Parts: sequence; C-alpha cells; structure tokens
Amino acid sequence: MRWSVYFATLTSPLVALNSVQGTADHPLSTELIVVMISASVIGSVLCGGTFRAGLNHRLGRRPAPVAWLVANGLLLATAVPALLLLAPVPAAGKLPVTTTEISYLTTFCCLSIITAMPLRAGILTCTAVLLLLVPAGMLAGTSLAVSIGLTVAITLWSAVLGAAWRSSVWIVSVVWELDAARETQAQLAVAEERLRFSRDLHDVMGRNLTTIALKSELAVQLARRGRPEAAEQMAEVQRIAQESQREVREVVRGYRAADLQAELTGARSVLRAAQVECTTELAEGTTAMPPAVQSVLGWVIREATTNVLRHSDARYCSIRLRLADGRAVLEIENDGVPTIPKPSTGSGTGLAGLRERLVVLGGELTCGRPGSGRHRLTAGLPLTAGSPDTALEASTP
Repeated sequence: MRWSVYFATLTSPLVALNSVQGTADHPLSTELIVVMISASVIGSVLCGGTFRAGLNHRLGRRPAPVAWLVANGLLLATAVPALLLLAPVPAAGKLPVTTTEISYLTTFCCLSIITAMPLRAGILTCTAVLLLLVPAGMLAGTSLAVSIGLTVAITLWSAVLGAAWRSSVWIVSVVWELDAARETQAQLAVAEERLRFSRDLHDVMGRNLTTIALKSELAVQLARRGRPEAAEQMAEVQRIAQESQREVREVVRGYRAADLQAELTGARSVLRAAQVECTTELAEGTTAMPPAVQSVLGWVIREATTNVLRHSDARYCSIRLRLADGRAVLEIENDGVPTIPKPSTGSGTGLAGLRERLVVLGGELTCGRPGSGRHRLTAGLPLTAGSPDTALEASTP
C-alpha cells in the first residue's frame, strides 16, 4: 500500500516533463521549465514523506508530522504563484499551460493534509488552500469563471483521492490492530499456560513433599529406637515419591485432575500419620456429582490438608461434604491454629489457585475462624458445572 502511494506521487514529474515537451509550438521560458520540474520533483518527495509520517502518526507510532506539513505549505505557497506568473497569459476562456502541474501540486498537498491531520481539521485546511486558487488564478490573468471551474475540478479530484487515502489508512490501522491483538493473544496463552503449570505443580507437590518430610522424620525416630517400622515408613516415602513423579508428568502434559475419593483417602492417611484425628462426613450422592465438581473439590481437600500440616498444631480435623439447593458445599475444619501464625516457606499461592479453579465453575472459597484456635475453610459451587468444557477448565485454566 505504501509503495502504491509512492508510485502515484511519481506521476507528477512525468506530467511536468510531458507538459514541457507538448509546448513546442509555444516555447516556454527556461525559468518556467525549471520551476515546473523542480516543483514536481520536490512535491513528489514531500507528498511521499508526509504520507509515510502521517500514516505512522495515525497508527500512533510517531508524533504529528508538523515539519512535513509546513514544508508542503511552503512549496504550494511559492510554486503556484511562480507557475501562474511565469506562464504566458492564456487566451480568453483558456487555462494556463501550468494548470496540470498546479492541479497535481494542490492535490498532493491536500492529500498530505488529509492523511496527517485529524479529519475535520484536515478538511478545513484543504478548503482554505483550495479557496486561495481562485484569487491566484485571477491575478495571473485567468477569468473568474475559469478560476472557479479549475478550483471545483481540483476540489472534486482531491476529495475522491482523499477519501481513498483515508480509507487505505483505516484499513492499514485495522490490520495492524489485528496483528497486535494476535500477538497479545499469544502472550496471554503463554501466561495462562505458565499459570496452570505453576498452580498445578504447587497443588501436586505441596502435600506430597509435606508428607515425605513427615514420614521421613518419623522413620528417623523409629530407626533411632531400633524399631522395624522404620523400613515401612521409608517404603511409604518411596511410594509417595514415585506417585509425585507420575503426577508431575501429568502436570507437564496438561491433563492433571484430582480424584475426590482418592484425595479423601490420602488426606485421612497423611493426617493420621501426623497423629491428627480425621473424620469425614459425605452426603449421599457425592459419587454422582459431575467430574468437574469432584475434581475441584479434590484439589480443595489436598490443599487444605497441606495447610493443616504446615500451619497448625492440629489434633483434630473434620471434612464434611453436603449437597443442598443444587450446590455442593465442602467444609474442612481443624483445631490447633496458633495465635501467631507459623512462618511459611511458600509464597502463599495455594488458596489463590483454589479460588481460580472454583471461579471457573461459578464457585467461591471462604476462610474463617469459627472459634478460638480453630480454622474453617468452606468451598461451594453449583452442581450444574459439569460440562466437558468446564471440566477441562477446572483442571487447565
């Protein structure tokens, strides 16, 4: 599109050369020939430069090309009077021999203004420039009727080309916006994938690493006492490490999902290993819940279990899941919450990740302290959030 405009501006010097060659019967003065060729070449360069700078300005890539517009105005203000004054006085009702060149210079100047300036200001400026052609023609010896006719013709020609150029600029701006939107979309896709990976990795490895540390400490204590159960605890550590390997592979592949029953079993096992009494209370019909709902509730149980082990001295933990009014509500409550929270070695992204999973399915997550030394985490979401699409979103944002 740029080069088509640049090529169009090159027609002005060609027209000037043709005008010089077509006046063999009426030779033109050397001064007029020099002015015609010089004005046409300079006008082409200025028009192309102004269009390039104006296009970048319209697309927000550079400031307004004021210097280019001033140069166009100076050229028009000096070249048109010179062409009118140096041209032979036309016969009655005839146009000056420099009419074509004047038309090109005026039209290119108007196109530069329309491209580089706001639409309303550009139209007003072009109108003022075109109106000056009438007195300029009359001062050069052209009749009023001929001057008005020439001005009207140049105005119509400038309006047609100006509309075409503005449309082209609009099309280019739309294409560039589409390219920018595509690039932004690609960046968002990468950011979402990183968020999914970090969230799933945190949820998967948090509890497993806590369990490994807990059982390793227990195995050390048993080994120091010469108890044979130490070997069983280390075998359990090995099993959990292998399970962590498998889950990390699933996270990398992008289809990691939590199983509600498996997470409940794992939570009871790890809490009881830490000498925390764990009770579960499940409403009837929980196994018939949509897979997406079961998966996200499994993640809640996993993260809550990890937090109980990390941030409290709990001796009791209850997990209750009830169904009411088309919603599933999971409550996890524990004691042993210290007045001064334990220092955390993590960045605190676990609950944020759970909220993101629940929001996808139209749910919510709340935390509170129903009593002294106790903590309750409540997750609720509608049972209708069970389509295949939402199930995929629950495991992969």
